[in-house]
This record gives sequence, C-alpha cells and structure tokens, in this order.
Amino acid sequence: MDIFRVKTGSHVNLEKIDPDDKKGFDGDKEDAKKHLAGLSAKLEQLQEVLYAEHKHPVLIVLQAMDTGGKDSTIRHVFESVDPLGVRVVNFKVPTAEELDHDYLWRVHKQTPVKGEIVIFNRSHYEDVLVVRVRGLVPREVWSRRYDEINAFEKLLTSEGTTILKFFLYISRDEQKRRLQARLDDPSKHWKFNLQDLKERERWEEYMQAYEDALTKTSTDWAPWYIVPANTKWYRNLVVATTITNTLEGLNMKYPPSKIDLSQIKIA
Repeated sequence: MDIFRVKTGSHVNLEKIDPDDKKGFDGDKEDAKKHLAGLSAKLEQLQEVLYAEHKHPVLIVLQAMDTGGKDSTIRHVFESVDPLGVRVVNFKVPTAEELDHDYLWRVHKQTPVKGEIVIFNRSHYEDVLVVRVRGLVPREVWSRRYDEINAFEKLLTSEGTTILKFFLYISRDEQKRRLQARLDDPSKHWKFNLQDLKERERWEEYMQAYEDALTKTSTDWAPWYIVPANTKWYRNLVVATTITNTLEGLNMKYPPSKIDLSQIKIA
C-alpha cells in the first residue's frame, strides 16, 4: 500500500487525490468482502502472536473529517481480533486536569504497552487541526507543535513502538450524503450533531490544516497514509492490508514455554 503512503519531505495537495480512488483492486464489493475476511483471519493470528510474544507495542492513528468512517473502520478491520490485546482511545475535549499539563501529557498515558495494539480514534493531531481552525491557541503555539509531535513519535518508535497513521479522506459531497443519511434514518438520529454542520462550513480551512499536518509529520518512523474513503469497503481493505503487512514485517514468533512441557500429563 505504498501508493497511499506520504513520502517524507513531500508536499501534500489533497485536491490532486481522488477520494473515490480504488487503485490496486479490480474486484467489486463482494470480492472485497471475501478479501477482507481473509485479511481479518490473518490479522487475528498476527495479533495473537503480538500479544503472546509481548515485545512490540503498536499504535494506530485514525483521523478524518466528521462522517469519515473512523468507527466503521475499527469495527470492520478489527472485528476478529481478541479484545484482550486491542484498545480504542477517543480523545474528547480536554478536562481541567489535562489542560493544566502540556497537550501531549494525556496522549502519552494512552500509548500501547508491549504486545498491545492501541487505536487512537482522533488523536494528538487535533491540536494542529481543530485547535488551529477554531483559533483556540495562537499561531505561534500550534505552528511549533509539528516538530513537537515528530519528536514525541520519534521517542515512541525509538523505544520500540510501531506507528501507523491513517487519514480517511472523503469528499465534501460524500460528507453531505452521509450527514443527510443520518437525518433520513431515525435509527441514526443519535449520531447527528449540529456542531458537525458548523465544522463543515470550515471545510477549506480543515483541508489546509490537514495538508500541513500530513506534509510536516509524515516521517520514516511514523508515516501517514491517505486512504481514499468515499467507498467504505475499499477504505477497509486499504487499512487492513497496510496493518497486516506491517505486522508481518515484525517477524514475530510465539515464545517458547518457560518450563519443560514434555513430561506433563493431563489426568
């Protein structure tokens, strides 16, 4: 999935990326479901080895505009894994205690331990996205955070953490369709938030903020992947394939028993 990886030092222009793209897969939705089922089985096994070996922490960052599909991606990609070794973290508005610390304090506490996969459903990148667009801090504050985030992620990876970051990229028109679907379906009314409409009015500002974040913080140690996400099944395939390939690259093995099992008999 290197075609979606943001190369270190490259400039991201989202207008040149098609959120309807389906590069690398020639099948239809049904073919995708079968392929995703195979990936899910493989991911289930890899996650079990990761947990058993207790050597590698894995951090997955999901960012998207409202209705971008973060929750849905987590449900579909990780539906087969053992919840014992996977944890989802969603960063809400900072508490009073969190505001009394630096902005990365609450994030560092939630990073994965060895053998664990942690998924950030939104993340520390909100501090260069929503904080920037809403003007919650001055420019001189948020503009220095790119380097601080790079240093933070470098610290994590130097201590053994594998980091994968996904921007689920949908079009403005697709967001409109998904918001309308929430209005049309009474079972989805609970998802509708008037704040989403206010954020939608700032679409262009958010796209610029995302372009800067993707450009300045995609590194060799913590790369960004821009995932075309208008088509949900394709989005799931890209994310699942990237995670599976990355875990396979860790060359993990089940650990040997600490005791001699050859003489043990079950009565």
